[in-house]
Amino acid sequence: MNSTQILPLLLHFDQYLGPAIAQYGLLVYGILFAIVFCEIGLLPLFFLPGDPLLFICGAFCASGALRLWVLLPLLLIAAVTGSLLNYAIGKSIGTRVFAGGYRWINQDALRKTQAFCRRHGGLALLLSPFVAVVRTFAPFVAGVSDMPVARFVLAAGAGAAVWVISLLVGGYLFGNVPLVRDHMSAIVLLGLALGLGSLVVASAWRAVRGRQGARG
Repeated sequence: MNSTQILPLLLHFDQYLGPAIAQYGLLVYGILFAIVFCEIGLLPLFFLPGDPLLFICGAFCASGALRLWVLLPLLLIAAVTGSLLNYAIGKSIGTRVFAGGYRWINQDALRKTQAFCRRHGGLALLLSPFVAVVRTFAPFVAGVSDMPVARFVLAAGAGAAVWVISLLVGGYLFGNVPLVRDHMSAIVLLGLALGLGSLVVASAWRAVRGRQGARG
């Protein structure tokens, strides 16, 4: 395999997973770990597949080609350790990242992620794994912002757990249903929108109740 073939393979590894399992066997588990770890842990590799790869992995678990009990802890560890690496890199660089002219950092994606984190506050790290690009830049922004380590580990660990478990189990249960498989990205975004909507409604309701209590 030459260098011109590697990039398309990485970009669409979810589409090549079946042949890869047949060719590499157990080595595929290591490849999947590396892809998830690098996508979340290394900013220049934010383009690697995330949601579709996990979902398709779940479908292959349902067919018996992969083992769900192996992938769940393996990819959870990959997501958490990748987040920790990215957090450490962000913490070491600090706020000078916005003026340092680092060519390996996409400044547009960085600023969009910073806005996302400001908008959603402490929930950002919990939600970020479900948003492409943001899941790579959010741990870095947390490090740049000097978020306390304990708080970061708790939020990033919870977000990684929800992301990995929901997509793997979702793929296991529904990955071989054509309608679900073909519209997986839209379903993930719809679920995220519903989750955010419920949080906004709950926050608004608490604010209204608080004002009513203050007036009473």
